[in-house]
Amino acid sequence: MKNSKSLLDIIIVNYRSTDYLKNCLHSLYECISDIPVNVFIQDNASGDGLKAIKALFPDIQVSVNSTNLGFAKAVNNTLRMCSAPHIMLLNPDTIVKQGFIETIIDYMQNHPDVGIVGPRILNRDGTVQGSARSFPTPLTGFFGRTSLLTKWFPNNWITRKSILSHPDSGMEPINVDWVSGACMVLRQRAIQEVGMMDECFFMYWEDVDWCRRMWLKGWKVVYYPKPTIVHYVCGSSNKRPIRSIYAFHRSCYLYFVKYPAWPLNILKPVALFGLSIRFVFATILNRMHSLS
Repeated sequence: MKNSKSLLDIIIVNYRSTDYLKNCLHSLYECISDIPVNVFIQDNASGDGLKAIKALFPDIQVSVNSTNLGFAKAVNNTLRMCSAPHIMLLNPDTIVKQGFIETIIDYMQNHPDVGIVGPRILNRDGTVQGSARSFPTPLTGFFGRTSLLTKWFPNNWITRKSILSHPDSGMEPINVDWVSGACMVLRQRAIQEVGMMDECFFMYWEDVDWCRRMWLKGWKVVYYPKPTIVHYVCGSSNKRPIRSIYAFHRSCYLYFVKYPAWPLNILKPVALFGLSIRFVFATILNRMHSLS
């Protein structure tokens, strides 16, 4: 049953990540304590035993889509049901650390000019993910967190300048261009002013776009390292890797067309060619990895 006095509405989009989702919800409910929240699961036609999750967590509100709507559209479907002053997006392949909810709600309540706050996100080995970043450019687009060039040259100056969530950055909140949609907390009032996610992005880059639109409307985006989650990465996208790689590069192209750094007639062919080459290499590497 929906809690009308909720301080936080939590949205989890699930796609074939039900095994991860169970552990995520266990960690989440250990953090909730007496805080009034609503937990919404938007399932994109996973077909992998979501009924068992509902039996374990009867308070969650589950919507099952007949097809895979993509991340942005699934989030928007749930946003229309949310009424809490704060909205949290959370990936199913995450573990929420103790004290997370109290810390992040307290921060949002005391900083009314912040539209989005992103926590510190750790890899499964405890290292810090590059979840807070500068806005991408056509150059930084080739040096993403998991890109081939970054793997070859992990300490290159482009990646260092782009990633703002460093292990030695301390626990104080800092203004950043954008934070990862794997976990972000948003102010309902900011969403009402800025609008929901852009559904042109089927998967990936919708978080960058949303943060950019927040800044354009005068809302701050903040990286706050004190609240922490663990992100296992690609809990669902590993099920269909080629489709995920394609979706990433398609969304990347749509983003650079939407926010061109150069005159549009120059950017389009350059971006399309570069991303096509990147897509081919990423597909080959994924295939080689699966055969090894």
